[in-house]
Amino acid sequence: MMPSVPEERLSGEGWSLVEETTETLFRLPTAQVKGHTRLYEDAALRERVREAAGLDRQWRFFFATRVEFVPGLAPGVGPAMLLPTVTAESRRTFGDDLRERGFEDVRRERTERFRVRSGARARLQCYRATLPLSAETHADADALEDVEVEGWLGVWTDGGEFRLAGGAYPLHVEAVCEALGVSGVELSAKECRRELFDLIRAVS
Repeated sequence: MMPSVPEERLSGEGWSLVEETTETLFRLPTAQVKGHTRLYEDAALRERVREAAGLDRQWRFFFATRVEFVPGLAPGVGPAMLLPTVTAESRRTFGDDLRERGFEDVRRERTERFRVRSGARARLQCYRATLPLSAETHADADALEDVEVEGWLGVWTDGGEFRLAGGAYPLHVEAVCEALGVSGVELSAKECRRELFDLIRAVS
């Protein structure tokens, strides 16, 4: 079963569902840890950049994952016992995912905590990376060889199950769009972070 996300809000703000997947995230000595994931992107921003600059790529993404253990956990083994392991493995996997998406110099930064909709406390890890843009894609791309990117991954337990949620965005969206000739984009890093945190909080 897929995690619950704020679908109406996502749709209303220009996000679109990219894919739904089920895959093995990592393995424990006694079980496979599978993730049921919904991945969204800011389709509205992607389309504006594509139309204005001919550069077609995913600029902002958000995902939510429900974690399943196969076979189920043995009696007496609760989520709290596995939280450190799941958190560490999920952080490693998220970093690898950023690299697979073409991000470079991926590094971990600070951590934070906040409460999600269920009342559980989520542990958040901040990531920083750079997104190189090929000079072949746009005349002004030399000024955008390394776009700074910030990502966040949240991990928590919900009703005895684990949830993962997070995403990433350029730190200087307006400057990137201006350099590419995309006008009218008013989206700061602070606004991107706030929106992503609100989306993470709403996952159940």
